[in-house]
Amino acid sequence: MPASRTELLSWQFELTWSLLELHLDELEPADFGWEPARHHWTMRPGPEQTWVPDWSDGEPSPIPVPTLGWVTWHLGWWWSVTLDHVNGRTPREREEISWPGPGQPTIDWLRGLRDEWTAALARLTDADLDAPAPFPWPDDPEKTVAHMIAWVNAELMKNTAELGQLRLLRAAA
Repeated sequence: MPASRTELLSWQFELTWSLLELHLDELEPADFGWEPARHHWTMRPGPEQTWVPDWSDGEPSPIPVPTLGWVTWHLGWWWSVTLDHVNGRTPREREEISWPGPGQPTIDWLRGLRDEWTAALARLTDADLDAPAPFPWPDDPEKTVAHMIAWVNAELMKNTAELGQLRLLRAAA
């Protein structure tokens, strides 16, 4: 019997998450601040023991190489906002998403987001997938919750590949 759309999207998410777990288990706190190139984006200490991501509202040229810390913040940022949408909460602004810092705090944060995401997916029916999704396409009324979930899976896969490549390059250095 064919899987429902919800089951298929959940399966794809779990497959991608399993690839991320391979890397999360190997990360050390020093990995998060490793600078892979002279021109890079990272997380910088901010006020009151917070972290601030390098950021530009326009696409920089050349595009900076992200650090592991920046990639994990980016992943947590877009995923947190997506969860706000899926759970009917007021979506937070980028500046409101706090990165916990290098090492286990960030790994635990990402795993917590995964748990919240899988709980949200378990509540969705195939009919829910057809509802309009205002994120990440606020001006495209034809995009649905199914599109948003597929986008999460694609974005997670991209961020997993980036994180994995950075981890492997650091280990090889």
